[in-house]
Amino acid sequence: MITPENIAKAVQILKQGGLVAFPTETVYGLGADATNPSAIAKVFSAKGRPAHHPLIVHIAEVSQLNDWAVDISADALKLAKAFWPGPLTLVLKKQNQVLNSVTGEQDTIGLRIPNHPIAQALLEAFAGGLAAPSANRFTHISPTTAEAVQEELSTKVDMILDGGQCAVGLESTILDMSGAKAKILRPGMISAEALARVLGYDVSFADAQETTRAPGMHRLHYAPKTSTQVCSLEQIKSEIQTMNNAEFPIVCVLHSETHLPHHDGVHYIKMQRQPELYAHDLYRTLRLLDQQGFQHILIESVPEEKEWDAIRDRLSKASQSRPQVHLTSKL
Repeated sequence: MITPENIAKAVQILKQGGLVAFPTETVYGLGADATNPSAIAKVFSAKGRPAHHPLIVHIAEVSQLNDWAVDISADALKLAKAFWPGPLTLVLKKQNQVLNSVTGEQDTIGLRIPNHPIAQALLEAFAGGLAAPSANRFTHISPTTAEAVQEELSTKVDMILDGGQCAVGLESTILDMSGAKAKILRPGMISAEALARVLGYDVSFADAQETTRAPGMHRLHYAPKTSTQVCSLEQIKSEIQTMNNAEFPIVCVLHSETHLPHHDGVHYIKMQRQPELYAHDLYRTLRLLDQQGFQHILIESVPEEKEWDAIRDRLSKASQSRPQVHLTSKL
C-alpha cells in the first residue's frame, strides 16, 4: 500500500536528482525531474537508451501545458479535455527552456497526464514535470508490475512505487499535434477513430518519411530475449510438423479457438480474444514465457481490425530482429 510518506520520500528522491519508478495505467515509468540534466542522463544510462530517443514528460494538470509547450492549438486542448488523464501523449512545439536531452534535440515535446492514482499523487506532490519512459532496459518488454521493474533495473532505480498491475498494459497513443494536421506516431488503445470523433476529421498514421521522432519507433522494441515470430495458424501448424528436435521446446501464443497438433515439446498459451484484454495481458505473458527456457515463441497473428492496431504494432516490433525460426523461408 502506498502511503503519503512513500510519496513524500519519492518526491525527495526526485528533487535530489534520483530515479523513481511509478505505475501508470499503461506501463510503469522510470521517473526523473525533467528539468535536471543529470537526472535525465541517469535515465538514459539506466535504460541503455540512445541519446537521440525523446522522452515523454508527465504532468499533473492541463494548466501545466504552457510550462512545456508553445503554440498549443484549440484541437490539442480538445483532445486533452477528452482523453486526459489517460493513455494519450500529445507532441507539441516545445518551450525554449525544455532540455534538448529530453526531446532528443528536437523542437517538439511529448506530454501526457497519466490516469493512475499513484502517478497523480506523485505528480501533484512533485509539482513539476517528470520525464518517464518505460522502466525497462531499451528494447526489452515494458514492465506492467513492480516486480518486472525490479527484474529490469534492480539497483539502477532508487525507489519503486508498487501500484499492482497496470490496467491498460500497452504504452500510450502518441499523436503529433505540432503541425497543421494530427498524425499518429505510435498507435495505442486510444484509436484513430476515437481521436477523429473529437477532432472532426480523419486522423492518419505518420509515414516512414516523417521527421518527428517519438518513443517506440525503433524497429526492435518491446522484445523478449527468446526468438519470437508472429505468424499465421497454418504456419504454426507447419512449423510444429517440420521442426527438428533441437528446436524444441517451443510455446505457441494463440487467440483463436482451434486445436493444433499435440507434441511433447510444444506448449500452448491461450490469450483473450477481446483486444483490450489481450493488450492487458500481453507484456506480462511475454515476460513469463521469456523465463521458461523455450527455444522459440510463436505468436498467432492478430486480426487486421483497427482496434488491434496497437497490439499488431507491438507484436511486429517484438519480433523484428530476433533470430527467426526456419519457417521464415516459407513466408
